[in-house]
Amino acid sequence: MKISQLMSITGALGFLMGAAPALAQDEPGKERPFTGLYVAASGGYDVQSNDVGSRINFDRNGDGNFDQVNTAAGANAFSPGFCNGKARGTNVSAAGGCENDRNRPSYYGRVGFDVQRGPFVIGALAEFGRSEVVDYVSAFSTTPANYVMARSLDWEASGRLRAGYTAGRGLFYATGGVGYARIDHDFTTSNTANAFSTIENDHDKFGFIVGGGVEVKVAGPFTIGMEYTYHDYKDGQYKVLASRGSAPANNPFVLPPNTAGTVFQRSDDNFRWHSLRATVGFHF
Repeated sequence: MKISQLMSITGALGFLMGAAPALAQDEPGKERPFTGLYVAASGGYDVQSNDVGSRINFDRNGDGNFDQVNTAAGANAFSPGFCNGKARGTNVSAAGGCENDRNRPSYYGRVGFDVQRGPFVIGALAEFGRSEVVDYVSAFSTTPANYVMARSLDWEASGRLRAGYTAGRGLFYATGGVGYARIDHDFTTSNTANAFSTIENDHDKFGFIVGGGVEVKVAGPFTIGMEYTYHDYKDGQYKVLASRGSAPANNPFVLPPNTAGTVFQRSDDNFRWHSLRATVGFHF
């Protein structure tokens, strides 16, 4: 995310937080509780955590442990290295060698129910939506060639609690709960000699979501707000098998003891991101 974008979102959040007590003066003495059913839509921008040190691991002998891939001469076939992004070419050290993970927009809808007692509010909500973030990791072989593994979010659903404190028409709250996501995986490479196939691909994952925000009643049943959430899913089961294809028999991926091929798996099993979204709601 650009610094200017972050400052704009943070500034908007600060404005709403400052405006909540002031808005309460619009209709002195009129109670506007947050108790009841509501629906809301939200949209914003999602930013991924920086997976420093992320790489692709290799299982050469099929025992479930990770090994170094060597050439027939015994040299490290992946000595050029790795990057926690998307390869732009076949050389990690070249200018612009890797593109950063994609930070992208998100859009969600929710339905919830709150109960207000004095200034305190507690409630529950169900949410469904999608983020456009993509998390990459790349490896570079001495061939030279690149190998890129990517994961993205097809959709996400969550059930969360929220609890907060009101100041006039403003509600300041914390939220947290369980997430359930459909995660898509993809593998691409510039290597056209070997054959590559997916051998394990678990799409559906449970995770957790925590965060907080501010919601302000602006006109009758309508509200606007800003919300920050952190999303975290364990995602380590996607595997790709590199077999011989049209490559020679002394290809590093099919050298003994396992001539069937080499298994690729990314080293980091956390798919996680930060979300900043504006909300618009209607309270029944």
